[in-house]
Amino acid sequence: MAEKKITIGLLTSGGDAPGMNAAIRAIVRVGIARGAKMIGIKRGYAGLLAEEFIDMDVTTVCETIQKGGTILQTARCPEFLTEEGENHGAKICEKHGLDALIVIGGDGSFRGALSLAKRGVNVIGIPGTIDLDIPCTDYTIGFDTAINTAMSAIDKVRDTSSSHERCSIIEVMGRNAGYIALYCGIANGAEDILLPEFYDGNEQAIINNIIANRKKGKSHHIIVNAEGIGHSNALAKTIEAATGIETRATILGYLQRGGSPTCTDRVHASTMGALAVDVIMEGKKNKVIAYQNGQYVALDIEEALKMKKDISRYQFEISRLLSL
Repeated sequence: MAEKKITIGLLTSGGDAPGMNAAIRAIVRVGIARGAKMIGIKRGYAGLLAEEFIDMDVTTVCETIQKGGTILQTARCPEFLTEEGENHGAKICEKHGLDALIVIGGDGSFRGALSLAKRGVNVIGIPGTIDLDIPCTDYTIGFDTAINTAMSAIDKVRDTSSSHERCSIIEVMGRNAGYIALYCGIANGAEDILLPEFYDGNEQAIINNIIANRKKGKSHHIIVNAEGIGHSNALAKTIEAATGIETRATILGYLQRGGSPTCTDRVHASTMGALAVDVIMEGKKNKVIAYQNGQYVALDIEEALKMKKDISRYQFEISRLLSL
């Protein structure tokens, strides 16, 4: 009797991130090379509940590695946050004969994956989020592209800020994590970096720093503000009223999620996608693919979600010295 062909489903969930398509491409092609049947699920968990299943082959993922976003699309799914929705999702996986489900997404997506795992579905998570806020991994797909996109945008704002002798506040994404703000603050030579992890709300300290730098002869002042703090427009008005220096806020927003993924994101995504398939073929269950200390590893999903990590205080402290 012929051995049963393994069926692997895959979906992207939560916010899109550059490199997701590279991961999808790797999963499909390695899966087929390993003899598996590959099923794509459109629009994340919403598509799972609606049974939006499509067969995928090597041609399905042609000309996708360079594209931003996700060819499988993604959507929010409040229904999947309920026990009824989770139970329904598990039954659909069983109905379609999925031996495993690969979920590419962030922390919320992984919690949805864990709920399926507790209902008997073999789930493998791949960290895909520009925010870098998944504790179990040193790297998340999309982060490198996002920081390079933001860095380039901030360089352009700096040109205008310098020309007009302004103070410029640039707000970057990251939800409640300050990784994008920290990296861009260092890379763009910001005079102030406001991170949710360290900011104490002391606007007067920022104002004093602006005044001190202007006395030193600095013609402009760059503040990189994390999304988790926000209120950039209000802060700009406060600074201008206190200092008399023209101050403008720029909120970069969703442009940080888009664009062709960098080489770094493409390589990480491809490797993580391939490893996710190989973990399944080895008979392992309920894992998260992570990048730790320069190595790709497969961690127990429940243990992975319990992990914690802290943003680098050392990098934050030296950013102040680098801006002198």
